[in-house]
Amino acid sequence: MTARLRIEGLGAGYGGFNVLRSIDLAVGPGLTVILGPNGAGKTTLLKALAGLIPRTGTVLLDDTLLPVKQPGVAVRRGMALVAEGRQLFPQMTVTENLELGGWLAGKVERAARLRQAFEDFPRLAERAHQLAGTMSGGEQQMVAVARALMSGPRLLMLDEPSLGLAPRMVDELLAIARRIADAGTTVLLVEQNVRKALAVADHAHVLERGALVAGGPAAELARSDVIRQAYLGTAAAAP
Repeated sequence: MTARLRIEGLGAGYGGFNVLRSIDLAVGPGLTVILGPNGAGKTTLLKALAGLIPRTGTVLLDDTLLPVKQPGVAVRRGMALVAEGRQLFPQMTVTENLELGGWLAGKVERAARLRQAFEDFPRLAERAHQLAGTMSGGEQQMVAVARALMSGPRLLMLDEPSLGLAPRMVDELLAIARRIADAGTTVLLVEQNVRKALAVADHAHVLERGALVAGGPAAELARSDVIRQAYLGTAAAAP
């Protein structure tokens, strides 16, 4: 289930403007978090990796080259992205949203994955026939994560899963991300809640103005006053 991602010289942006430049990054098994201020390029990085926007450079998933701007190929190779804002189908039920996540799987496999999703997310099993748009923000985020897992990914990318959620729900979702990593899926997390993200991550990297400026074991970065003050800001690191 685990995957290894290698990025070499990645550049990406919008309308001819480069947001990212010369990104070199290796992501291995476990949970890796990308930190940085608003506008640093964190979401752009995940979109480029997923094939949603053009990019330059090389992206290898388990030593296999991922083509540019072909998100379907990325999914088939084992990559899944939970985008910022969840992007569910609000007028469809929880079950229907989840089934869409398993569209590449056969009927029997899709049914097995759905059963597993409801085992992993008991709250969603209780709301299987509820319209996704009527759920709380935290519950919708759970649907988005479970839908991504329906594709059977080896690499799961999460873009700001805690955005706009109550602190208790933030803790629950980050615990879910940790559990997914412990179960064998490589997790790449973009998160602005610095302290809580570092607490659950194995490795961390800091992105600033489109470039990686620091990286290493999450526990070491969590203790680094230089990283916190220079790149994240004292306020960002507060509980």
